[in-house]
Formats: sequence, structure tokens, C-alpha cells
Amino acid sequence: PLDKVFTDVRIFHVQAPSNAKMSTVGKMYEYHEQRKKAEYNRRVLDVEKGCFIPIVFSTTGGMGVEAQRFFKRTAEKIAMKKDTPYSQVVSFVRRRVRFDLVKTTLIALRGFRGKVLQDPEKIGDLDIHLELKVL
Repeated sequence: PLDKVFTDVRIFHVQAPSNAKMSTVGKMYEYHEQRKKAEYNRRVLDVEKGCFIPIVFSTTGGMGVEAQRFFKRTAEKIAMKKDTPYSQVVSFVRRRVRFDLVKTTLIALRGFRGKVLQDPEKIGDLDIHLELKVL
């Protein structure tokens, strides 16, 4: 069965004053994941009938437990479907997300400067060759 999965990304700075009260970085990840869940989980479950996964990164390069689980499971499923080694798939997924985060940050900071495409990027054009079926 296909389940709807909703994610939301939060990036925090370990040395920010708001994180000073937490003793370890692990507790910081847990705190930010819980905040995201408190903010979105109920709506996603009740209204969208899906599940919510908070994707939490730190500016030092780490990721939270939920994010690690999400990337691992996503890579496992793609590796099984495409009969590709898990190590290559997880590397691809992480790299793709990193570039998308950098692109999003640049657009947020300086604005979009490119041409507005009439046809959005086709899913089939991605490196992992997924196809979108329209019902």
C-alpha cells in the first residue's frame, strides 16, 4: 500500500543561545523533532490521513534519528526496486537532498533569478528513473 508521507525540514545551529540549555547534541535533535511533531503531526494524521516525519539537521552536518531512519528506509526501498547496491542509493539520496537544501537556501536569500519553466521537471528525468503515473 502507498502511504502518504509528509516531511518538514528544520536546520538548527548547535551553538545558538536557544540551544544552550540542552546538555548534548542528541537532546537538541530530539527537542527539535518533538517541536516539529507537536506542530504538524496531529493535522497530518487527522486531515491528510498520512504520517509525518520531521527531518532535522544541524549546521555542523549531523541529522536527527528520524531523518536517519527516513533516509535509510527510502534508500532500502529504492535499492530493492532498482536492484542497485544500497551504498550507491543512500549516497545518491543524501547528495540529492543536500543540493536541494543548498538550492532552496540560495533562493530564499537572493531570490529566484532563472527563467520560470512552463513545464515542471519531469520525475522520469531524475537520476533514479522514477515515473509518475497520472490516474
